[in-house]
Amino acid sequence: MEPGVTTVTIYGQEYSVRGGEDPQYVREIAAYVDERMREISSASGQITSLRVAILAALNITDELFQQREGLQRTRKEVRSRTLKLLKTLEKGSV
Repeated sequence: MEPGVTTVTIYGQEYSVRGGEDPQYVREIAAYVDERMREISSASGQITSLRVAILAALNITDELFQQREGLQRTRKEVRSRTLKLLKTLEKGSV
């Protein structure tokens, strides 16, 4: 195997993934995708692997978007609390 190439198996297919990431990290990502595809396949019955892959991609993207929204809410909350604390500190030092 070439340097920088990690071989993974997703939904019964072997893929060679080229990149600078840690091979263990690549394997973890592949395992997650494989797990999601298998969950969708078992819940959906007889559908093609392409449809399983598309549904898995949609589900994983939904997870990503929800995490982004949560992060944005957390950032806003931290910013708001920080501003309140700064105002409180400024009042106390006058």
